[in-house]
Amino acid sequence: MKRIFALAGVAALALGAPLQAQDNGDPAAIVAAEADRTERVAGQLWEWAELGYLESRSSALLQDELAAEGFDVEVGIAEIPTAFVAEWGEGGPVIAILAEMDALPGINQSASASRDPVADKHAGHACGHNLFGAGSLTAAIAVKKWLEDTGTPGRIRLYGTPAEEGGSGKVYMTRAGMFDDVDIAIHWHADDENSAAARTSLANRSAKFRFTGISAHAAGAPERGRSALDGAEAMNMMANMMHEHMPQDARMHYVITSGGNAPNVVPDFAEVFYYVRHPEPEGVEAIWQRLEKAAEGAAMGTGTQVKWEVIHGNNPLLVNETLARAMDEKLRAVGGVDYTEEERAWAAQISESLGDAAKPLESAGDIQPYQKSLGYGSTDVGDVSWATPTVGVRTATWVPGTSAHSWQAVAASGHSIGHKGAQVAAKAMALMAAELFTNPELRAAAKAEFDAARGPDYQYKSLLGDRDPPLDYRR
Repeated sequence: MKRIFALAGVAALALGAPLQAQDNGDPAAIVAAEADRTERVAGQLWEWAELGYLESRSSALLQDELAAEGFDVEVGIAEIPTAFVAEWGEGGPVIAILAEMDALPGINQSASASRDPVADKHAGHACGHNLFGAGSLTAAIAVKKWLEDTGTPGRIRLYGTPAEEGGSGKVYMTRAGMFDDVDIAIHWHADDENSAAARTSLANRSAKFRFTGISAHAAGAPERGRSALDGAEAMNMMANMMHEHMPQDARMHYVITSGGNAPNVVPDFAEVFYYVRHPEPEGVEAIWQRLEKAAEGAAMGTGTQVKWEVIHGNNPLLVNETLARAMDEKLRAVGGVDYTEEERAWAAQISESLGDAAKPLESAGDIQPYQKSLGYGSTDVGDVSWATPTVGVRTATWVPGTSAHSWQAVAASGHSIGHKGAQVAAKAMALMAAELFTNPELRAAAKAEFDAARGPDYQYKSLLGDRDPPLDYRR
């Protein structure tokens, strides 16, 4: 289902004529004037903490903010109800900014500096996507106002991209051709440091392996049972043995999502959820074939049956050093995150909980050296980067030393230091977008590097095949 709406001629949000005149030509200053919006939207997304493909309120909030600023908004793209694209402007190049919004299941935390799970809340923004969504929103609105103030031709787009955490929302959007007419795409991510380094990522694929057996009384008639959990555990045992014989940069991990309900009942259903990662898509495919054989062998040996459903798959990030070096310049012009005394005290308490992983708090204000490197995470931004030249930035939204997917990340994502990091990212992205709109030589150089990296015979192939978006994978 799709709906398209636009609100034209809406007055700028409480900026006033003098401030607009002052900000004319400075996208970063416009971002600074939008700090209240960034904090408000980030805070609301953090409170809701909606899971992948279920981000109905979060997506609607971002859409409403954009529509109120005069963007044309199309909803339900790529057959995903919570995915949208918002556009303002005409002519010129098309510059896209990506916005994520989904939370992670099974981890939550208040904005306290000590461990404080929130009762009856089953998810949290442990990867900072509330900040991602709010910061990207602010950047897009700032660029729109800059285009309007300066009369610069071009179109700014914000893509609302659901389900990054294991749902591959951007892959379906890429597969549907939503980025085919984009000149450059910009993204960012929450982190514990500030960096615009050209860091690639691992390709990955996931699937839920579902074993079925025969239930029976575990004591009274064990010979009649065939344990689905035995099948899952046998598969896990073989997969763990595979770790010894995998490439150094490969990764494989799993969780048992269903294993039975009572010890005295032989379970007739079990499910295990696997991720496989490798720097190259071909490496994922090779390991995956071995994992499928392990599943089949486990079922054969335990007298059970197994089927599996591929849930998501991401290509690795195709870095563009032409764009990365330009983004590094913008980030250095903006600077890092400075703490108030109150924020420093809060951060110091978080830092104590990190143990040996803690870093000096002052490093939140530093910009890390530019370099090209391999990152061991995975992201569906990877598929976007094979459709159009793409550049990213990371900012210190978390206390230095904090790992993603931790309670400390949830806490900081709901705290003022997280909001400050989102503002830093928004400023860098807005400055980068302005440069791209006005510098055709930079766009051409980035496109030349992109074309050379893909090669003349490149054809896009997703790692999730032709399946439909798994809209219920988090239910």
